[in-house]
Amino acid sequence: MANTEVNKLWGGRFVGDTDPIMEKFNASIAYDQRMWDADIRGSKAYVKALEKAKLVSTEEMEQILNGMDQIHGEWSKGAFVIKAGDEDIHTANERRLKVVTDMRLWLRDAITTLTNDTLQLISTMVERAAAEIEVLFPGYTHMQRAQPIRWSHWILSHAVALRRDVERLLEIKKRVNVLPLGSGAIAGTPFDIDRELLQKELAFDGISLNSMDATGQRDFVVEFLFWASLCLTHLSKMAEDLMLYSTKEFSFIALSDAYSTGSSLMPQKKNADSLELIRSKAGRVFGRCAGFMMTLKGLPSTYNKDLQEDKEAMFDCYDTVQAVLQVTTGVMSTLKSVMEAALSPDMLATDLAYFLVRKGVPFREAHGISGKAVFTAESKNIALNQLTAEDLSAVSPLFGSDVSSVWDYRSSVEQYSAPGGTAKTSITAQVEHLRTWLKKQAQ
Repeated sequence: MANTEVNKLWGGRFVGDTDPIMEKFNASIAYDQRMWDADIRGSKAYVKALEKAKLVSTEEMEQILNGMDQIHGEWSKGAFVIKAGDEDIHTANERRLKVVTDMRLWLRDAITTLTNDTLQLISTMVERAAAEIEVLFPGYTHMQRAQPIRWSHWILSHAVALRRDVERLLEIKKRVNVLPLGSGAIAGTPFDIDRELLQKELAFDGISLNSMDATGQRDFVVEFLFWASLCLTHLSKMAEDLMLYSTKEFSFIALSDAYSTGSSLMPQKKNADSLELIRSKAGRVFGRCAGFMMTLKGLPSTYNKDLQEDKEAMFDCYDTVQAVLQVTTGVMSTLKSVMEAALSPDMLATDLAYFLVRKGVPFREAHGISGKAVFTAESKNIALNQLTAEDLSAVSPLFGSDVSSVWDYRSSVEQYSAPGGTAKTSITAQVEHLRTWLKKQAQ
């Protein structure tokens, strides 16, 4: 038997060398070495449980703990050397902690980082909404001009979606923070391992209930990948809006040069590359999620090597989401808004209908009358607010001289004062609600 095989944890059953290509194909060390800190923490906790179960002496435990501290120092300094025969981080660190425990420890910390990054983005957006609360701009449905709204209303609509993302992530963290260690390969452990001790040492909220489920389930990874996909879907949607708003055709906003690039051919161009990349990353992350779901779909119970795909997907999604959150925060804190000139009288057609409703006309009928006024303006090739009193009275005798009050954008937005609306009082309430929520998250 070759020496390289003797040292493998599973090598006793096998004769001869592994094909070098298979060796590389089988190894996960290239990406799971990122879990070195989690692995060492878990190993130190496990040796304490081994000592309590009298499987190692107190002296041996101390030697192992000291050795783990030395390994920690080598990793911290970048001096730890991965050898060709190391299949995964546990072989490299010479201990028995299962991969899935490392993953849970690592992901628990990663979720804390992503939560903080998302909260920073939300805070940036909320404060921008508060500072620019007087700015009005066109709201769209079906990509057609709909009604005047506050720019802050648009910002907060995306901040609220991100708040849901934070709440989801914290829910996922509860299911990540369950200890699988002590489950063995399938049947559990035959030794008197104190799993409650391990739970406390590693600060897990609970202990896995069933050893077969604990070794083979990756629901917590799937949930994280789905969360990443949905979060980036929200950010992609926001980026798409901003991309359109930054074009000459819209001219609502101008991106900072720090988040734009020029054209190699056309000197006049300022490309919104940051927003395009944010948009593209949603597809990358969802691909990881869908791919890993397909991997799980065909697996039988308990551990199978297919599950090695979990870590690469988890790491890639974490890296991608963290970068997107940081870039989006930069974009939102530096862009300039120049949008009020984009408002147009046709966006007040609904207000014209509301004018009639306040005079007792049923909305269905008022909607039709307002539509006729729009048609009249289009026929005359003039703006809606340029219709004369005679033009409007011909459409409906209820249009008197007081109809001139309709043609005021600020009055238009102020009428939406119910909770959730675009009036200043409502936007202020939304800002304060989110500020209070952000403070609670910081506690």
